[in-house]
Amino acid sequence: MAGHSVPIDFRVNPAKISNPVERKTLLQDLVPVVEPFTGSLTEISVTEVPGGNFVALYASDEMTFSVKLYGNGIVSATVEYYTDKVNEHKIVNDDGRRLERQLREKFGCTTAKVLPAVKRAPLINPYFTSSDDRILEYDVDKVLFEKQSDFQKVQIIHTLSFGNLLVLDDLQNLAESDLPYTHGLMNKKDEDYEGKEILILGGGDGALLWELLKEKPKFVTMIDIDDVVMESCRKYMKSVCGDCMDNYDGPNYKIIVGDAIAYMKDYLEQNKSFDYVFGDLTDVPISPSPRGELWDFIHNIINLGTKLLKPGTGKYMTHAIGSGCESALKMFEDQFSTAEVSVSINRTSSYVPSFMENWCFYQATRKV
Repeated sequence: MAGHSVPIDFRVNPAKISNPVERKTLLQDLVPVVEPFTGSLTEISVTEVPGGNFVALYASDEMTFSVKLYGNGIVSATVEYYTDKVNEHKIVNDDGRRLERQLREKFGCTTAKVLPAVKRAPLINPYFTSSDDRILEYDVDKVLFEKQSDFQKVQIIHTLSFGNLLVLDDLQNLAESDLPYTHGLMNKKDEDYEGKEILILGGGDGALLWELLKEKPKFVTMIDIDDVVMESCRKYMKSVCGDCMDNYDGPNYKIIVGDAIAYMKDYLEQNKSFDYVFGDLTDVPISPSPRGELWDFIHNIINLGTKLLKPGTGKYMTHAIGSGCESALKMFEDQFSTAEVSVSINRTSSYVPSFMENWCFYQATRKV
């Protein structure tokens, strides 16, 4: 069950809006174009609003049609309706293209766009965003797991295209389709993990641990603060995490439920070091400057994580954000230059299916 909004947008000569006769004619010509889908429309109101703009509202028995006429010539209209079925569309793709052609012909405009219906208040949210704030719609059909932990809202939803998807605080995190993400984080083709000591900060979905164990490391320690994430993935993301989280102590790994920062400080006091430290925690935030709680957290993790590396060979491996967010990536790279130990950094990227974009990863090697 959901409401549906179909956006319809085009441009006309501004005179067609400012002139009362031409404005009335425009609306009289526009209404019949959409009536094959809406049914016979009755005019409810046409009102002038501040800024030389106008708003018109029409309704049929089952739909409404609202039109905003901007003084600069933009016509922004919306067909709205409600259906019992979330994916029951009254205006499908071919209809939209046909409407676009009719609008161009009727009003002599060079561009017109009819977008697919936006679902309003569906029982299961299908909408997320890319890292650079583009809207992504997922073919979600059910929620498999949902629980509020002490730290975040944890969900596993099922999508037809990407399989089960871990969602944390309403942000997509990892799907069953996303092995390229884990291999990108590992920089798999260029790293040798055999016989190495590895520390994972975060990684509660278990994917990184599972893939690293296939590389025959000496020992992997994973520290994640939220056992609810591991609980959900253990049950609903087996194709991602395998059986490595069935037991938190294995022959060559240990999973710790706790605060990674506190454990890193303890390791430093013990003079413990690692061949690889993975920062599989929060994404890089989008902000005008590297200030605020999240940036402070990222800086602290990088500073502690790089100090735990073996001098000359140890590597700090982490994910960042989508490749389209260059300013955020530059601010993230600057965090390494302010760390207490000197590192050289390398950036790679991989296309992550459920993110629908290229994701960036960093490898920072500690200098002697």
